Amino acid sequence: MRKRLLGAWAFGLALLPTAALAHAVLVKSVPAQRSTLAESPPRVELWFNERLEPAYSRASVTDAAGAQVDLRDALVSKEDARRLSLSLPPLQPGRYSVKFRVLSVDGHVVESTLTFTIKNR
Repeated sequence: MRKRLLGAWAFGLALLPTAALAHAVLVKSVPAQRSTLAESPPRVELWFNERLEPAYSRASVTDAAGAQVDLRDALVSKEDARRLSLSLPPLQPGRYSVKFRVLSVDGHVVESTLTFTIKNR
């Protein structure tokens, strides 16, 4: 009886969708990771494979010295809860880091950093 119960339980687990075990993954960014740009972008946009919890998702852009340079308006889109964006002032040539920490609706926190460079004109 116990073996049968364990077998049924294992079979039931195998039927669960694997997406339920996944975490939010960054699938696209503008600017793209390690890109070199001719001019300053007006925004940073991050797309994930899962919907984000707006109250617990944030991002910032820092310069090479570590100073925050974005306009501190990071926001999960109301039209697409998988997109997080923030505005930028005109940036000087140099290397910038985009740090993000998001909570997906599955309850998992994901954080990472990507970089982009604005080249000298």
